[in-house]
Amino acid sequence: MKKNVLTLLAILAFTWAGFAQGILKGKVVDNQNFSLPGANVILKGTTKGTFTNQSGEFSILNLEAGNYEVIVTYLGYRTVEKSVQIVAHSTTTLDFQLEEGTIEGTEIVIFGDRLKGQAKALNQQKNNANITNIVSSDQIGRFPDANVGDALKRIPGITMQNDQGEARNIVIRGMAPQLNSVTLNGERIPSAEGDNRNVQMDLIPSDMIQTIEVNKAVLPSMDADAIGGSVNLVTRQAPNGLRVSGTAASGVNLLTDKPIWTGALVLGNRFFDNKLGVILSGSYNNHTFGSDNIEAVWYDSDEGAVLEEFDIREYQVQRVRRSLTLAVDYDLNDNHKLFVSGMYNHRDDWENRFRMRVSELNDSFDEGDFTSTAPGVYQTKGRVEFETKGGLDNGRIKAARLEDQRVYNLTLGGDHLFNKLKMDWSLTYAKASEERPHERYISYRSSGQDVTVDVSNPDKPLAILSNPADNLAIGLNGISEQYSYTYDEDLNGKIDFKLPYSDKGILQFGARYRGKNKDRANNFYEYEPTDEDAFGATIGDVPNHNYSDPNFLVGSQYAVGTFVEPKFLGGLDLKNSSEFEETDLLEEYVAGNFTAKEQITGGYVMADHQFSQKLSVIGGLRIENTAIDYQGNIFDIDNETVEPTEGEQNYTNVMPGLHFKYDANENTIIRLAWTNTIARPNYYDLVPYAAFSPEDEELERGNPNLKPATSMNFDLMAERYFENVGLFSGGAFYKDIDDFVYTITTQGYSDPQFGSDLQYSRPENGGTAQVYGFETSFQRQIFKNFGVYLNYTYTKSSTTGIEGREEEDLQLPGTAGNMFNASLSYENKRFVARVSLNYASDYLDELGGEGFEDRFYDKQTFLDVNASYAITPKWRVFAEGNNLTNQPLRYYQGTQARTMQAEYYNARFNFGLKFDLVD
Repeated sequence: MKKNVLTLLAILAFTWAGFAQGILKGKVVDNQNFSLPGANVILKGTTKGTFTNQSGEFSILNLEAGNYEVIVTYLGYRTVEKSVQIVAHSTTTLDFQLEEGTIEGTEIVIFGDRLKGQAKALNQQKNNANITNIVSSDQIGRFPDANVGDALKRIPGITMQNDQGEARNIVIRGMAPQLNSVTLNGERIPSAEGDNRNVQMDLIPSDMIQTIEVNKAVLPSMDADAIGGSVNLVTRQAPNGLRVSGTAASGVNLLTDKPIWTGALVLGNRFFDNKLGVILSGSYNNHTFGSDNIEAVWYDSDEGAVLEEFDIREYQVQRVRRSLTLAVDYDLNDNHKLFVSGMYNHRDDWENRFRMRVSELNDSFDEGDFTSTAPGVYQTKGRVEFETKGGLDNGRIKAARLEDQRVYNLTLGGDHLFNKLKMDWSLTYAKASEERPHERYISYRSSGQDVTVDVSNPDKPLAILSNPADNLAIGLNGISEQYSYTYDEDLNGKIDFKLPYSDKGILQFGARYRGKNKDRANNFYEYEPTDEDAFGATIGDVPNHNYSDPNFLVGSQYAVGTFVEPKFLGGLDLKNSSEFEETDLLEEYVAGNFTAKEQITGGYVMADHQFSQKLSVIGGLRIENTAIDYQGNIFDIDNETVEPTEGEQNYTNVMPGLHFKYDANENTIIRLAWTNTIARPNYYDLVPYAAFSPEDEELERGNPNLKPATSMNFDLMAERYFENVGLFSGGAFYKDIDDFVYTITTQGYSDPQFGSDLQYSRPENGGTAQVYGFETSFQRQIFKNFGVYLNYTYTKSSTTGIEGREEEDLQLPGTAGNMFNASLSYENKRFVARVSLNYASDYLDELGGEGFEDRFYDKQTFLDVNASYAITPKWRVFAEGNNLTNQPLRYYQGTQARTMQAEYYNARFNFGLKFDLVD
């Protein structure tokens, strides 16, 4: 017993001696009491130091008792030095307030939020351990960007795929959306998309985010599913005192001439002797707009490239966004803090679509059943369809298709200091959902109609009724109503530790768990009037409207025609069996329903070692295990039976990484990184489903044998920071990717179950892909009042192992070769103005069975302007204009001259008032 007591006392004595050091912690703010993230805090004459976090807080562990000189540096601000005495077994608090400074007699003038925001972003980027790009909320506010996606396209190496004129899916360094990840405060955001993992960036308003971090070379402590990169959205942190800020604005969309309404409010303060911090922010945006669209499917006939199918579409859209964020933190004592944060985003998207389609034109060209009236202009026979898409007219759905998307998350976490040991943990619940209730279609169709086809200019192809008066006589084809619901639910937990192992090194290790449930449940019913004569056998027999517009943005020649009015469609009592006969069409939806469960467990260890004042190295290893179970359906069209199917995957990835950071001098940094990353297949792609459309002769299948894509990445970056807030950087990157996933479509496919001459689409693993390129960035005040922001990225790729096209030199789908951003700004103490240009070149989007069938996303150029004037230091009026070039969303088939889709949105303008009241 005595021996055991002595042993225990010896252990306690040893432990106490090992933990006899003290802790230094504090906060760095500016002269307005705003936190300064990314400040460099070092102990003079030592290699010990750290950087402030998003709240401006810092902590330095494992300090011997004694006196120290603490130096804080920040681009654009005066360096501050203070003395402090560290006492063993205790925590010493030391706060700093920085002021705009002078360098070599030259005054550094920061007139307003724009340069202050740029300074915050650049300081974080400069002091991060890995290769990143940072944009702060103040910078976002200076660009005319309503959502996070539009703000992201300003960052080097990033372009966005658009939906209805708004940036939705992110492409990083030419990597397609499925090869990138998006996190909120470090946790993956679930996706409301039904068949992929993509996060809808247009769902999140930009004014809900404090900082955007783009990690282009991830650390072992970060989730590894980021072949292109990882975007981390950081929500607002509680301020250091009372803050009330807001925005009220209105504007107009030139396509619809309808008003835009925007409002935002931020409330924050600290209570109970600054122990409790609270911040609440809300946002509202109501935008009525639309798009003018043409779509074409081309056919390689004996007469050359002609149209197989052609659409003219008019969209009428209203989007309403509501967002709410809350963050609460509480200091239990000097060494322990708890926090709770949450975000809720809700977007309603009401849409009416009017589609005129001409199809089956290939039959006429195969049979020679056409009359050529001019080169590239044909009169032929085809099937013509006029279709209205809407919804149940019940007030909320407004006789329009409603897409109700919601994403929310709630996080509980803590930061703890145990002398030598620092521990952070968090537990997050998140859910994303998309619901489309009562989505209705009514179509009128007639075969053998006389059609004029004009392909003399393949950039603006046309197929239209030769006699427009025939439109009203086309007969009823079908009425349908469908319901779809998809949800993606995550439960995430992680714990991280930091432990100094010497005066020059810190050991970091941790573990994480992510459990995911994804489910899609759709249905589809077709309705036939019990008395078609009484209902109305043609378009002319029911309430209708001619939606043709002489100002149609694609061209006045595209007369979309006359359609059933949405209110008539929305008012139909389809469940009334005396008026309509209902049929459950399993083939339309059952193969698309699935459930998936995914569990990711992982851990990492890494060491951050300061070899000298100039050189630091991070080396580590991350291990992630992925286990997926999924269930789907195969529909047997002959017997009209549903066969459930299921599968599973389980694999482990070991991913080492090295990061070198060399400070050539105080403001010149060279970084080199070797990382290994992963991209998991989409859940739906893994389900062994079969979806067959007999009407369109299209077959889609899943592939349960898909492997995750893996990549070995090399990055080199040199950065030169300027004291008067600026940056010049340049670097190169190389990615060696194995088993990349691509979608391929084959024409004329024969299937033993579903028939022959099918269009067959399925996901496949490719062989290898190499992606390489370089990027450069420059931002600085060029004169006293003028500033420039420039960046350019070049990307090149090649692939092997594309099925059926092994001999071709194909690029990796999603790789945009050239991306360029330019911005010129002017600012004085009251007035700020900026002109911004964003350009991305074309790239391969989806592979066909041969080059003629490949789909490309065309180049795009956006021009935006914005200006503001400070009425007082706290109140500012602003104006902004987006898409002044009327840039369309355009796809082309095979060659750039051959339009596959062209969708125009026109420009939009906003005018409003901002205020920021700080105590």
